[in-house]
Amino acid sequence: MMTALATVMAVQTKEQGFHVELSCEQKTSCSSCSSAKSCGTGIVSKAIGGKSLRWQLDTDKNVLQGQVVEIGFPEKSLLQSAALVYLVPLFMMILGAWLADSWLAPMLGMGEGVTILTSLIFIGLGIKLAKIWSGSLEKRTEQEVVLLRVLGEPIA
Repeated sequence: MMTALATVMAVQTKEQGFHVELSCEQKTSCSSCSSAKSCGTGIVSKAIGGKSLRWQLDTDKNVLQGQVVEIGFPEKSLLQSAALVYLVPLFMMILGAWLADSWLAPMLGMGEGVTILTSLIFIGLGIKLAKIWSGSLEKRTEQEVVLLRVLGEPIA
């Protein structure tokens, strides 16, 4: 199980427990790396800044707004998301290149330019497909988030 620290943004009382809205700041390891100033990834992560992720869960633990809690979710969800985001566009690019090289380029009597263009179009289609499919995966992941423990008030 993967864990993360989150801040309680809102708490609603329910019949059996509480409905909690959490905010979790996405962090990268770039701040602790010695090459952050010369690395392209480090520069981009500083320019974009931290992304805040929102989670909702139901719990029987009494929490208050502003408290820091530890949440957990299965590694399977993270691995599925990574596979979806990286592999779908890659497979689509390969499919586009294969179709263009074996069918489209000979039919049109053109060279590798049409293969490159078709590959780029298929990458775009792969990105669109990954975005569509990631929505259902994200909803399922939200249901798998559990509250592990309440840590206390945030340090100001």
